[in-house]
Amino acid sequence: MAEETNGDASAPEEGVPPIVINAQYTKDLSFEAPTAPGIFSVMQQNQPDVQISVNVNAQEFEPGLYEVVLDLSARCSVGDDVAFILELEYAGLFTLNVDDEVKSAVLLIECPRLIFPFARNILADVSRDGGFPPVMLGPIDFAALYQQEAEKQAAAEAEA
Repeated sequence: MAEETNGDASAPEEGVPPIVINAQYTKDLSFEAPTAPGIFSVMQQNQPDVQISVNVNAQEFEPGLYEVVLDLSARCSVGDDVAFILELEYAGLFTLNVDDEVKSAVLLIECPRLIFPFARNILADVSRDGGFPPVMLGPIDFAALYQQEAEKQAAAEAEA
């Protein structure tokens, strides 16, 4: 029996998983403790302040193959002193079998959600191995981040 197609290249193929993780890897990793060892005694007397930032980028690497980069950074300070700066770009290479109208959401919500646990583990290990308490990130709502970015873009387009 011959299979008919409607010529829609954006339609997902039946029986093929919607997301395939082909690879995941550390793209860039940086840790610095500019005030060590003096900061360790300061941390005994004052509560450290840790600021976390999260960013997600996606781009087509080859036709049908996408690189998604989860950019995480942690900056720990005690008063005016910087205890450490930790920056990680953790990436995944994904094959997607989804409709074009949901591809952006899948790339910026589902793909980072899949690689996030591995990136979170790297942050905890590197900060602990640097002599500090491990940075323990809680779950991240990538859907909310996606929505915030969409609202920013809509506002920018409305101003233009």
